Amino acid sequence: MLKGKASMLGAASGAGAGLVAITPAAGNVGIVGALIIGAAAGFACLWGVNGLKRLLGADDSLDVFGVHGVGGIVGALLTGIFNNQALGGPGLVTDWVTAAVGSVPVMDQFITQLKAVLVTVVWSGVVSIIAYKIVDLTIGLRVGEEEEREGLDITSHGETAYSK
Repeated sequence: MLKGKASMLGAASGAGAGLVAITPAAGNVGIVGALIIGAAAGFACLWGVNGLKRLLGADDSLDVFGVHGVGGIVGALLTGIFNNQALGGPGLVTDWVTAAVGSVPVMDQFITQLKAVLVTVVWSGVVSIIAYKIVDLTIGLRVGEEEEREGLDITSHGETAYSK
């Protein structure tokens, strides 16, 4: 819609965004909740792929974070809302002895989901920085300029990919 015509990449990214967003909620929301989560994730991921990537200056050629990161966060947060029985969800087991099912207040569950998302983001960031530093210190993050000019097919693999 933004460029005036549909693309297969946009369709595949949209389908992926919907699947990523509903995965945390699978079995924990009703049909209407699932539809709302999918629609919200569609718009959020569109922003993640176009706006957030530009805002951060990120080099994400496959839009991995815009689709999977943003879609997963939206799905996890909205699961906390649409799990509530009043909104069509199955609710939660509130008493494990009697197996009674009920719902906690929507904001309480949303805050729990938000805490889980924040812990996940911090954990992923710290582990990524550690992995980044290990790779940088051991093998380096980039090849040399001369290797890049000659071509990585020759310098890294010893083969040519295309005949000249």
